[in-house]
Amino acid sequence: MTRSTLPRIPELLAPAGSREKMLTAIHYGADAVYLGGQDYSLRARAGNFDRPGIREAIGLAHDRGVRVFVTVNIFARNRDFHHLADYLEFLADCRADGLIIADPGIFSVARKVVPRLPIHVSTQANITNSESARFWQENGAVRVNLARELGLEEIREIRQNCSLELEVFVHGALCISYSGRCLLSQYLTGRDGNHGDCAHPCRYSYHLVEEKRPGQYFPVCEDERGTYIFNSKDLCLIQRLPELAAAGVDAVKIEGRMKSAGYLAQVVRAYRAALDRIKEEVSREVPLEKIVLPEAFSREMEKIGTRGRTENFFSGPPSTEAMLYDTMRYTQGTVPAAIVRRVRPLVVDVRSGLRLGDLIEYLPPGIGTIPCRITVLENEAGQPVDQAHPGTRVRLETEPEITNLTEFSLFRKNADTHEPHSQRSVSS
Repeated sequence: MTRSTLPRIPELLAPAGSREKMLTAIHYGADAVYLGGQDYSLRARAGNFDRPGIREAIGLAHDRGVRVFVTVNIFARNRDFHHLADYLEFLADCRADGLIIADPGIFSVARKVVPRLPIHVSTQANITNSESARFWQENGAVRVNLARELGLEEIREIRQNCSLELEVFVHGALCISYSGRCLLSQYLTGRDGNHGDCAHPCRYSYHLVEEKRPGQYFPVCEDERGTYIFNSKDLCLIQRLPELAAAGVDAVKIEGRMKSAGYLAQVVRAYRAALDRIKEEVSREVPLEKIVLPEAFSREMEKIGTRGRTENFFSGPPSTEAMLYDTMRYTQGTVPAAIVRRVRPLVVDVRSGLRLGDLIEYLPPGIGTIPCRITVLENEAGQPVDQAHPGTRVRLETEPEITNLTEFSLFRKNADTHEPHSQRSVSS
């Protein structure tokens, strides 16, 4: 195997729900980001970008060598087409690197109005077979994001039967419905999930009420585990990245435009480190099929998120173990503590309460962490304080001093005792 024939490592595509989240994802190694404007996006309640914000975001990302794809992925009604052409022309003028589209009508308009702008077909289009992938390819798509309901063998078969780029979700929240085609939110709350305004009723706790016994609530239980009958664990395929690369997947995608910057930092960091490890092994001519990521990656993922982990359909239909029946979410073992805003002096935005003397850990790029203790804590006026609340900005000094800090780096702490992370799982 020569260097020129080494397998390609998939692109890492991260969510950018706001300017801060975009820059955090870029800092921790995203190759590309996806974001939404204030219209046509399936995350209506994310911190979406207005038009000046989109232009600025694309410029900032391009300055850092990162591509930007813009979501135009609602399922459109007639009224949604009134200003669509103008919006698409604006995105082309901003030099967006591509559009993410689910609706065939929007796809058709985009092909006519901005024919040079690459189109990626959203997972909302439910692409589950080679014929569907070829259909979109023949109509001008350059990439398809495959349905989350596919297993590895099905992904391999699609790769063998079409030549356009394949993208796969590898991490984040899962819909109980088929790739998000769900009307439960609209039925229960009037909020249309297919226009980006989902109320997430799949995470609710449900009880049964008999018509003639109002006020008497009977639990809905499949067994003793409880009543969260629609509540899926979160997708996590970090250990399956070598297999996805071997299958010819071009991009791996992280869900989470509505997640916090602290969550995003940890997830992007872990997947970047995993892909870099795979690239290193490949450069040593280790076949992708023989690469096994160290357990350190799984241990890191246990500290991120709150619903546990599932590989969903990757190896076959998921079992009841993929569901979280007894609670909406698990208690989290570690939490983001602060995000760096300035390096000299060290100034951070507090995300979880900090106290003088706390043990925290710094997350540099890679998989390791650097534990340290807070020895100085000052408010923005330079006054010493004993504690800092979430949402405030403070100056820190630590022992030992962290010397390789950069803006948008993350500090993390234990959620229970203000000590560094323990080794227990968030699901324990």
